Amino acid sequence: MKRRGPRRSYQPRREQEPEHRINHKIRVPQVRLVGDNIENPGIYPLREALRIADEMELDLVEISPKADPPVCKIIDYSKFLYQQKKKQKEMKAKAVKVVVKEIRFGPQTDEHDFNFKLKHAEKFLKDGAKVKAFVFFKGRSILFKEQGEILLLKLATALEELGTVEQMPKLEGKRMTMYISPKKK
Repeated sequence: MKRRGPRRSYQPRREQEPEHRINHKIRVPQVRLVGDNIENPGIYPLREALRIADEMELDLVEISPKADPPVCKIIDYSKFLYQQKKKQKEMKAKAVKVVVKEIRFGPQTDEHDFNFKLKHAEKFLKDGAKVKAFVFFKGRSILFKEQGEILLLKLATALEELGTVEQMPKLEGKRMTMYISPKKK
């Protein structure tokens, strides 16, 4: 008989628990009704709130379960979920995405290479990206960590007009890192 590998126990997938309790899943004696379609917002017994929702042919949705008494709205639940997803999508689209560009130096980087990389850093900051400048120490070059720090500080002073230093040069293992973020316009 062939062996097929480790045995796995079968576990059925659980239905995702809805994030809001609706209608008869609400288990509290009283609720606070709010919303535009309610004539008298206020505290109602659960049965009364369910009756009002039933008359309007809408759902009683628990909006804030931690409040005392829980806050409920009488709305169309599917429409409510759609609007919430739409809001989340808009918020995600408005969120600012931070781009980090890296520039690598050696401890003995000469003037021409420094100026070449400085121009790249200027371009990155003008485009709105953060710059992560680091000096990588190979082998015994770790002895020149002061030179690496001087190099990064020289870069920071050269980029003073375009960006602000977010983190001063800091040695982490074999690399000394410094972050520069663009100035707000």
